[in-house]
Amino acid sequence: MSCEEVLKVVFPLLDGIDLAACMVVCKQWRDIARDDYFWRCVCAKRWPSICNRPNPPTVTYYELYQTFYKWQHKRTLLPPRLSFDDLEFFIDIWTEDKLIFSEVVPGPAFQTVFYVEGPEYKMTLPVEPSFTVLWGQTLSVSVLVERKDSNKVACIINKSLFDYIDRTAYGALAFDNLDFSPNYPFVSGILAFISLLFVEDGNDGVIDVFGIEMDFCDAANSKEEVLWLLDMLDWK
Repeated sequence: MSCEEVLKVVFPLLDGIDLAACMVVCKQWRDIARDDYFWRCVCAKRWPSICNRPNPPTVTYYELYQTFYKWQHKRTLLPPRLSFDDLEFFIDIWTEDKLIFSEVVPGPAFQTVFYVEGPEYKMTLPVEPSFTVLWGQTLSVSVLVERKDSNKVACIINKSLFDYIDRTAYGALAFDNLDFSPNYPFVSGILAFISLLFVEDGNDGVIDVFGIEMDFCDAANSKEEVLWLLDMLDWK
């Protein structure tokens, strides 16, 4: 088989991202990959019913895919109505009934140590000085956030247990469902996660906590998305 014949057999098997990548390999691949038959195959996999219309489409299947792919993957948010300068976080950690960590954290303290790791966006706060916990102790955490502009407070985590501890990754994890304002009745099921970052102390059975990490999993993967998410909480 010639190169062109091989490509015409392979291209209908590709998804849209891979077929688009083939278009930038060389002029021959681009000219072949622009054939609307291949893009009809792509659209048929994603939206089968659109290929069953009795009337032909007014745009090519290539243009149709481009339009909806861009709409789905390249939407931009409006600037958030909040900033981290407007916020203060209240973090309290208990072991059994004893309070072992209690801090008022200005929003910018979290903002300055944001970092991106793969698809996740996490807020990290160094704990200085660090505190120690006995291995196996029951730990719980609460996180509240206050808006300085209105003095209203919302709950992020309500005394949740650190019930998952990974000694190999040196992290202890707690989570809770976010409580959203009645103005957003269709937003639910979004979790807030908080982790303790630690190293094992020289004493057997003691861990030394040096950091606190908070994230909202796939619901918010940038600073702007986090601020929009916090803005929708049930502020009281």
